[in-house]
Amino acid sequence: MKFTRITVNPNQMGGVPCIRGLRIPVATVVGMFAEGMRENEILQAFPDLEPEDITEALHYAAVAVAERELPLVNI
Repeated sequence: MKFTRITVNPNQMGGVPCIRGLRIPVATVVGMFAEGMRENEILQAFPDLEPEDITEALHYAAVAVAERELPLVNI
């Protein structure tokens, strides 16, 4: 999948993936969604974002997680 709304610039935000060159990290958007914020709440918090930005951030996170193993705690 080609990500057209995710940018990585080593001179901006320490090179973390951001939305469209804005200083809004993908991890921030995904974290807000994971904490239960609705799309309209995220868009209200970041007026420069568009609905497609949120969708692509979630897809980017899914691909990133699928490509590596994460340690899980056995209960």
